[in-house]
Amino acid sequence: MFCKRFLTMVDEKNGKVQFIETCSSVGPAEWDAVNRRRTGGVIKSVKLKSTMLITDAEIGESELKFGPVSQQLGAMGIKAVKVEGDEVRSTWYGMAGASLGVGACMPACPDVLRTEFPDDFKMGGAHIAHVDIITPKLVRVIIGIDDTDTKEKGATWVAGLKLATQCPIGKFIEHKIVQLNPDAPNKTTNCCGTAISFAVKESEIPALIEFAADFIRKESYSDDAIMTVFQGLEIPKSLSDFGWDCKSILFKPEDAIRIAEENGVQIISLNGGMKGVIGAVAAIGCFDMGEKAAGVPQDFE
Repeated sequence: MFCKRFLTMVDEKNGKVQFIETCSSVGPAEWDAVNRRRTGGVIKSVKLKSTMLITDAEIGESELKFGPVSQQLGAMGIKAVKVEGDEVRSTWYGMAGASLGVGACMPACPDVLRTEFPDDFKMGGAHIAHVDIITPKLVRVIIGIDDTDTKEKGATWVAGLKLATQCPIGKFIEHKIVQLNPDAPNKTTNCCGTAISFAVKESEIPALIEFAADFIRKESYSDDAIMTVFQGLEIPKSLSDFGWDCKSILFKPEDAIRIAEENGVQIISLNGGMKGVIGAVAAIGCFDMGEKAAGVPQDFE
């Protein structure tokens, strides 16, 4: 039907799960977003980026907020999320038109392993439908890169986007261009780092890192290219603070190395140099900032 992507990324350490869905039209995505915020359950937040719906939830179970007005407006929520080995079971409820979403649209997505329906299942009209949707357990891996270019050749954001679209491992989620301090003495032109997120199975992470490192090494024109790797749905505050500060403060490479070590960020020197480490660490720190990643503090005053 209309659900073209349905990915489930899990961060068991922080008790979080994130659903990434892509709809064939922005209208149903907007409607789902509003209904999910209204109904809740284990849902903590819902963000909409064109036709991509990003639903953040907690692992566990929580009651839904069906009220008397829901029959007139519609409702959609997640009552429970459970991690079962290498699979994730999420229990979705939908009322009225939203019952078609949870009962017919999402289950038909190719990313869904299977859907379990109750014996008394009915959807459409004023019915409240619920199903268990079972999907592969995936994790989020963010890859940051910087200093792949020179003043004469290349662009780091291009190298990152080529990696994102050509990588055969996992599912490409987002690509970010991260503006850093324009007064940096070793910048090429714009002083931008880049980061890319993937949804992958845990067993695929080593292969993803190896492929990405080889790919960016071949795409790089600089001896100072750095790649960084972070796994999880929650970027630590000290890491995001460092990323934001890199837009206005000039740090030393050892500052970035320390922040990376404290926050579980892996640093890979691709050609032997280390000048790109500040931007590659900062790119991960800024990854979840939305438009702020692409600007400097003055843009948001």
